[in-house]
This record gives sequence, structure tokens and C-alpha cells, in this order.
Amino acid sequence: MNRIEVVTRRTFLGSVFSAGAFVLAARVLPVKALGSGVDNAAWHPSVYLGIDTDGTVTIIAHRSEMGTGIRSVLPMVAAEELDADLKMIKIEQALGDVKYGSQNTDGSCSIRDFYDAMRDAGATARLMLERAAATKWGVAASECKAQNHQVVHTSGKKLGYGELASLAAQQTAPNKQELKYKSSSEYRYVGKDLPTIDRSDLTTGKGIFGIDARMPGMLYASIERSPVLGGKLKKYDDQEAKRVAGVKQVVALPDFTPPHGFKPLGGVAVVATNTWAAMKGREKLTVEWEPSDNASYDSTAYKQSLFETVRKPQTAARNLGDVDSVFSKGGKTYEAEYYVPHLSHAPMEPPAAVAEYKDGKVMVYAATQNPQAVQDTVAAALGIDKKNVECHVTLLGGGFGRKSKPDYVAEAALLSKAVGKPVNVTWSREDDIRFDYYHTVSAMYMKAAVDDKGRPTAWLQRCAFPSLMSTFNATTTSASGGELGMGWINVPFDIANQRAENGPAQHHVRVGWLRSVANIQHAFAVQSFADELAHNAGRDSVEYLLDLIGPARTIAPAQANRLSTKYPLETGRLRKVIEIAAEQSGWAKKKLAKGRALGIAAHYSFLTYVAAVVEVEVDSAGKLRIPHVYYAVDAGRVINPDRVRSQFEGAAVFGTNIALMSEITAAKGEIQQSNFHDYKVARMNEAPMETHVHIVQSEAPPAGVGEPGVPPIAPAICNAIFAATGKRIRELPIKNQKLV
Repeated sequence: MNRIEVVTRRTFLGSVFSAGAFVLAARVLPVKALGSGVDNAAWHPSVYLGIDTDGTVTIIAHRSEMGTGIRSVLPMVAAEELDADLKMIKIEQALGDVKYGSQNTDGSCSIRDFYDAMRDAGATARLMLERAAATKWGVAASECKAQNHQVVHTSGKKLGYGELASLAAQQTAPNKQELKYKSSSEYRYVGKDLPTIDRSDLTTGKGIFGIDARMPGMLYASIERSPVLGGKLKKYDDQEAKRVAGVKQVVALPDFTPPHGFKPLGGVAVVATNTWAAMKGREKLTVEWEPSDNASYDSTAYKQSLFETVRKPQTAARNLGDVDSVFSKGGKTYEAEYYVPHLSHAPMEPPAAVAEYKDGKVMVYAATQNPQAVQDTVAAALGIDKKNVECHVTLLGGGFGRKSKPDYVAEAALLSKAVGKPVNVTWSREDDIRFDYYHTVSAMYMKAAVDDKGRPTAWLQRCAFPSLMSTFNATTTSASGGELGMGWINVPFDIANQRAENGPAQHHVRVGWLRSVANIQHAFAVQSFADELAHNAGRDSVEYLLDLIGPARTIAPAQANRLSTKYPLETGRLRKVIEIAAEQSGWAKKKLAKGRALGIAAHYSFLTYVAAVVEVEVDSAGKLRIPHVYYAVDAGRVINPDRVRSQFEGAAVFGTNIALMSEITAAKGEIQQSNFHDYKVARMNEAPMETHVHIVQSEAPPAGVGEPGVPPIAPAICNAIFAATGKRIRELPIKNQKLV
């Protein structure tokens, strides 16, 4: 299982759907919505899985690989139910095409959304192979069993999958009710630590990322953009740029019109025979911009305006009981305000794509999380049908949500049309930091009335932040229900009187989803405030948090949706991960030296329950170290535990970045950071020294793992700092504050 191929529709048909091949998959879209690429196959409800006459099983990876292992893990679900031999499996990366269902590798939903589809694909193939063998032998299908790439009869006779492929293709496809799935005790792959199929290529430098993609005759572009969002090109002088050796052409890109969506930002592109020439030519440009309304944006002043908003009553998004009545009675109350700044995705590989426009069609190779969005965006930019945009997905050197927004791919396509050759657009690190779709800035206000044991009798929370929806509607100022559903209107505390409010906030930069999205700020405020109340009450933080959650129960979702029945919020599972994390960390027993302490936070996001205990050490000079992070994770059924552990180890570092040092600021509308010297990420000596991940064994449906590990880290770090020093951190990043 060591071949990775990027295939076109034509080569896929030639290799997998050749005469006698057996092709099938679970139907996740109506037949009329599917492509016609397999109409010549004997059975074609979809195109996730094929079996050739030589026994090769081809499984389509329709999601993007950016370090999560999804290109390996999702096909393993089909391979498990098929009972295939991994040595006979070939994984092929899909093109962008609606026939695969959603290809947006975002929201920690790849396994969740396609577990059943891939499971059905494997189970269907297995049953049809068994029926084909029964037909060939003239026996009952119940006497035949698929085992490790063969169908075995009770008499001992065997036939390989390749030998049965043609006959299996003639069988009537079973309906859902006829499928029989393996029990967990029969699993050979699911739930086991398996290496990713990319491991050899990635460790030997053979993996092809967006930055590596090449086309014959390709040129390279570097683009000067308005430093202020919405600024329009006034005039430019390119005479000096054209004198740089290797520069071929200078192209003015069209200004975008609001909403910005995934549209290119516009600007002036220098196109050259190599990257260096394009960059040096760009430095020689003289460009003047017409300012936009965002030229007055100052992040320091904006921060204060957000706080002013949340200090006043705002629109209620959730209301239980009567908060006002409880507060009006007087008694002991506590208040606190929290703040999270803009954050940049800053993936190791910046946005990169190469595109060729020819005869009204575009071929793209891109590091993208969403090839279908590439089709839509490129088609809109060039005024062509999206069916004429062919998007090949490379490996991604990180994404975190940035590469689901394909503005950079449209830039490459527009430039290719302008110069008549393939064009590579690879953003510099400075471009990546200055023109990102930033995680939103947020201010939050918390208030609680407490009884004589310090337990809340009323709980009020307000937030204000520019909404993701401003990406698609420039007039949007209120948060969407989806954003508020990320840890704000579904706080699982057993408090009779609760109200969650949201206030308006205008966007001045591009706002986009970043790993774990609004859960970042919501978990920081809620879990920090809960810890504050625990200390004010003189109670243990773990015991207090469990008391807030209350008894094990199922909570109806604040917003009903298609997932609410399958994935209700179960407080018993949240309680369990808290108890496990506390036990694993030695919370009740660990004796720590002065300046060292533990902090805890727990959060439910992407249908997964996570608790994190962080151990910190603060020396007499205020220098912070993080010796240990202890996670407990309940993500339902886990396909590959090794990948889950890796995701949470990475999340611990990502969350540490957010807590300690990451911050985007603006003055006069311009982003003030440009590279890793001023937009800092944790170095080895700043990241957690050891991260321990305990995975809860569960038969619940599989949930997300790529993002849920991020939200509890920042509050757990800050809670630990308070326990170690008495210094309460309410604003991120920590680097802006003294710890002693």
C-alpha cells in the first residue's frame, strides 16, 4: 500500500474501470447528481472503490491530506469492511468533483461524514464478492465468507477478489438492509495503529506539495497587494521592475468588490521565469492605492470598543430561567472580562498553486483543502463554467482552515490567462501573514451570582467579535448561530439561570475559520471564569468543574440540526474525560515545587469531549515552561489511534502558540506583523515538553479529532499560571503580561 497517484477522470477509467473491473461505492448523493465517468461499468452508484481483475483494490481519497492522515485513515474504513489485504490496495487522490460529495477538508468532519459511506462501500463489495463466489461454485452465499482478499467456502475452496471481479460486477447491488458489518472484535485495521501511506514519501522528500507542482513552460508570479483591505489600485510604475533579468510581464489584477468571499485581493503581479526574479521585480514596483474605509482600523482602539460593547446588554442567543431576577436580589457576584486577538493560520507551507488557462479551460494543481471551492472560485473569476476547471489536489504543508479559501488559486488562473502560459503563485511568508483570513478578535464579559458554596445561581456571558459571515456578506455584524454554537450557547453547566448574549462587531480585515474556530475564545472565557469561581470559593478546580457540569445527562442541542439525534451532548462523557485527565496528571497526589502547578480545562467541540491538564513552571524571573500536557479524549469510535495522538500532540503546540505568543495587530488599517520574528510561534524550548494522550474507548459514532484538542489548552495554561503565581491571565497572548 505504497502508491499515491493524482489521476484524471480519463486515467482513472483506464486503470480501474477497464473491462471486467468491479466498481462500487456508497451513494452519498442522488444518482442524478453524480458524474457519468463510470457509466460503462457494470455497477456504478458512485466512485469510491474499485476492484480490478488482477486483484488490485483502488480506493479514492476524496479529502485533502495536510498532516491529519485522512488520505490513509478514511480508505481504511472501506478496506476493513471489504476485508482487503493492504498489500493489494492502491489509494488514488480524487480530483475536485461533486460526485464525491463534500470534499471540504474542514470542520473535523471527514471521518464523521464519510465513515458510513466508506463502510457501506466495503460491506457492499464484500457481500457481492461472496455472492459471486456462490454463483461460480453453485452453493449458498451463506457458505461463503470473504477473508483477507479471498472468498473462502466452508469446504476450503478459495477464490481471489481479482478472479471474482467480473462476476461480482454482474450481481445485483444489495440494499442497505442487506449489508452486514463486522463486529469490533473482528477488526483488523480499525482501532489499530497503522502507518500512513505517505510515510515513505514524506520522510524521503518525494511527497509533492503545492509548492512543488510544475507544468511545462511555467512562469512564476509575485503579487503586490493593497496593505489595507479594500484598497483599490490608483496607479503604478513598472519600468524598473521590467528591467530585472527574468521578468516577462507585469499584470494588474482586478480589484475585488465586496463581499470579498474567496476572491483574489487584486494588486499588481510581476511574472518571471523564476521566483527570485518575480520577487525582485516586485520590489522595484512603485504602486499607489486608493484608501478604503478600513484605513482607520486600529486594533488597540478596536479592542476597547469591543469591551464597551460587551459591558452593555446585547441580543440574547440563549436564555434559561431568569438571570435578571437572581442578580436583582443582590448577594455575592463576580465579574470578569476576557480577550483573544486576531490570529494568523501561518501554515509551514504558505498558499501555493499552479494553473494553466487554455481554450476556455483551466487545469490547476493546488495545495487546497477544498477542490470544489477551487472550481467555483476560479470559474467565477474567469467567467467560465466550473466544469471546465480541473483541480488536482497535492499534499498540503499544513492548512488549519486557510487553504479552504482558494483566492491564491484564482490568482494563478487569472495570470495564466493574461500571459498565455502556466503560472505558479506561491505566497511569501510576508504575504501569508499580512493578507490572511484571520481568526476573529473577540471580547467577552462574564458575570455570576453564587451561593454560600460558591456555586453559580445565575450565569451571564456576552461576546462580541467580527463574524465569519462577513466573508460572504459585507454588512454582517452579528455572529452566526454556528459560531455561537461553538461553546457559547451550549455551555453544559447545570445552572438553572443562564443567558448568553452576542453584540455587534464590524470587520476591518478578512476573517476566516482557523483550527477550532470560535471555540478558541469561548473555551478561554468559560473555562477561565469557571476556574476563577472555583478559587474564589476556595474549592478544588476539578471538583468544582464537575459540580458545575452536574449529573450525567443528555442535553438537547441549542440549535437542532442533522447531527443532533446522532450526536447529543452527553455530560457523562465530559465528566469522564475530566476525571481521567485529572487521574493521569496526578492532580490529587502530585507534589510540585514552588512556581509549578497544574491547571485544567475541558471543552466539547466537533462532537468530541476533551479535558486537558497542563503543568507549568514559572521561575523567579517570570520565564514560563510547560513540562507536561495531559489529554483525555472521547471522540467516539477511533479509526487509527496513532493519528489521534498525533493530532492532539500538534493541538497542544498550536494551543500553546495561541496562549503564549500569537497576535495580529493593525494600525491605519495595515497589519503590523510580517514573519515569524514578529508573529511568533512556539519553538522547541517553548512548546510542551511532553504531551500524554489518553483515548477513551467508545462505541459511539466517530467524531472530530483535528480541532478539539486546541480550545482547552489556553485556559488550562492560564489556570495553571494562576495556581503557580496568583497572577490571573484574562487577555491573550501571555507574552504581553508579566507573570511575577
